[in-house]
Amino acid sequence: MRTPTSVLLHILLLLVLVVQVCRPVCVEVPSETEAVVGKPMKLTCIFCLKREEVSPITRVEWFYITPDKESVLIYSHDGQPREQDGPWKGRLVWNGSKDMQELSIKILNVTMNDTGTYQCVVARQFTFDLYSHLATKKLEIHLVVNEEASDDTTAIYSEIMMYVLLVFLTFWLLVEMVYCYRKISKSDEQAQDTAY
Repeated sequence: MRTPTSVLLHILLLLVLVVQVCRPVCVEVPSETEAVVGKPMKLTCIFCLKREEVSPITRVEWFYITPDKESVLIYSHDGQPREQDGPWKGRLVWNGSKDMQELSIKILNVTMNDTGTYQCVVARQFTFDLYSHLATKKLEIHLVVNEEASDDTTAIYSEIMMYVLLVFLTFWLLVEMVYCYRKISKSDEQAQDTAY
């Protein structure tokens, strides 16, 4: 027979294992590429940490690529967000995570001039006892700014399908309720007939 201490230790071990398995997962997703004039737009840049036991030094720089392929620094973050002078000053805000896995920024009050290519450049410096490793990532986002929100046909079709499914399920539930009601009332009649 197990002692209460032994049971408690097994429960604690199980909890530790469950907590280890339930760590948050980082998923790299693509950024939206269409914005609407006057609305905010999030430029998504995610670079998942691969070595969680080491705290790396992370630096991210956001560039706007001009039509003649010149890179213009518009925002940087190396522990502190730094907005650069230019047409985006006062309209860019940090929208990343504290653990520096998401390195996104948001453009407030989008204008037609914001159309173009943006580049997220991330550098992570991992330092071990006798070794240092630099991991980098570049991500380009081709942003198109529209006067009005475009109709997303996928959203329209999914909404139509949702309503069709809702009507079908409501009808099916009604048929099932009538069927069950008849079955119950028939069994009640049979019970009453056998009682007499």
